[in-house]
Amino acid sequence: MLVTVVTIFPEMFPGPLAHSLCGKSLGKLWNLRTVNIRDFADDKHHTVDDSPYGGGAGMLMKPDVVHRALTDALSQYEGIPKVLFMTPRGRAFTNKVALEIMEKPRDGVIILCGRYEGVDQRVIDHWKATHGMLEISIGDYVLFGGEIPAMVVMDSCLRFMDGIMNNHESTQHESFAVDLLEHPQYTKPAVWNGVEVPSVLLSGNHKAINEWQLEQAKFVTRSARPDLWLRYSGDA
Repeated sequence: MLVTVVTIFPEMFPGPLAHSLCGKSLGKLWNLRTVNIRDFADDKHHTVDDSPYGGGAGMLMKPDVVHRALTDALSQYEGIPKVLFMTPRGRAFTNKVALEIMEKPRDGVIILCGRYEGVDQRVIDHWKATHGMLEISIGDYVLFGGEIPAMVVMDSCLRFMDGIMNNHESTQHESFAVDLLEHPQYTKPAVWNGVEVPSVLLSGNHKAINEWQLEQAKFVTRSARPDLWLRYSGDA
């Protein structure tokens, strides 16, 4: 799978994605390409932004420059890649969205990282209409740019790619897999700091263990994320 990140800071990548399982599979199961938006500016200063019409604070990324960068990114694909734009106003990124992005991993993914006050609406509308660009948000807060959100999305999505994780079953039982947070987990020693591991986990009774884990997951979700519990219980 080819992932192309369109950014004014290509040196930020692969960053943390060069480590652990993502890093071990980089160049084998997935490839990363960066496109520097500044390379597509048409002036000697490589200008990628300008002041917004109508006034207001900050600068906006220019539609012509961004469009040329995205077009270059698209030219490296034979299939129809998913095109994502990292923005606070986008669709909330969830496990479900990650699975949707990874429906056809061989087609690849292009991720546009905004900066400044954002991107001219015309280029966003054009790429939505012609290539189904999906606006994605990783949370209700604002960062300096889309590069860190892009890494978050890539890290999450790559967990669903065949061959990257050794234990595929783990992705089926992680938090959010079924709108529940994960149950508490324990390892050796069986007694630490005077606290024993719950006896059911030492029983060898897999049916009882599964029932305990489900009840604990429900309890944790109800306590920590009532919004998620409403979605799981069907009351949302």
